[in-house]
Amino acid sequence: MHDQNFKNLILDYPVQALQFFAAEEAHDDLQQARIIPFRQEQLKERLGDRFHELDTPLLVEWPDGRREVILFLLEEETEARRFSIHRLAHYCLDLSELAKTERVVPVVIFLDQGRHPYELHLGGERHTYLSFQYISCELKKRSADDYRNSDNIVARLNLPNMRYAEEQKLDIYHDAQLGLVQLEPDPKKQLKYIDFVDYYTDLTEDEIETYRKDYLSEAEARMGLAQILREEGRQEGRQEGEMQGEAQMLLKQIQLKFGGCPDWVEEKINQADKAQLDQWVERILFVDTLEKLFKAKHG
Repeated sequence: MHDQNFKNLILDYPVQALQFFAAEEAHDDLQQARIIPFRQEQLKERLGDRFHELDTPLLVEWPDGRREVILFLLEEETEARRFSIHRLAHYCLDLSELAKTERVVPVVIFLDQGRHPYELHLGGERHTYLSFQYISCELKKRSADDYRNSDNIVARLNLPNMRYAEEQKLDIYHDAQLGLVQLEPDPKKQLKYIDFVDYYTDLTEDEIETYRKDYLSEAEARMGLAQILREEGRQEGRQEGEMQGEAQMLLKQIQLKFGGCPDWVEEKINQADKAQLDQWVERILFVDTLEKLFKAKHG
């Protein structure tokens, strides 16, 4: 879940992701560069599934040739204790050979504060024969206060993953939501990343109610269609029962994302149980066709 969340974020906002996660290597002229995902089919064919699923490699090239192409390798680690610097070094060497470049920048995004190695040195008594390090982006060590008014959408969406006092939780959530609507005009993406912010803030029911009472009336005019739809879904859930409200919200998400809702889709949703609805609500963030959403072709 975390891996896919961050892959989507990086692929949707590559410039902002590099500027936030890899600031020391992200040049000022990144906006003029062409940023494309490294060919995933090549990775799978050459490196196998276990490496193919690790990361989001981005090729950055400048059309005027002022700089050589550089390959950024971004990997998210939910638990620092599971991180393997040997695996990362191995992967960087393989990617370097595959892409025929020595300009490779490894970046690891840590969601927790666990201990992990920062460098790897291999050698004997007289010499070091391999020296490896990477950019470590430890979100819990970054102060959310430093980014609450940032114009970088990746920073704003990650406010809940940063360090803040417990009593700031709703303020941080609010600033992340406002940043999303202020910086992303597309209602489909607003809806997609409202779920990102919700997932990582993890509000309790009491906190949701407090947010609705203390913040929403003030912000409703600015929150845009996506937030209104989310609120409608929650209201429907209270008024018509949890399952029916969730089904209605899923139908609205489908209409926003795919531009319509065929009869066969509505029939499936109306016949589904709560577990199935929960699965589809989560899966809709990561699919690009209705067939993939329901994992079976109709008719």
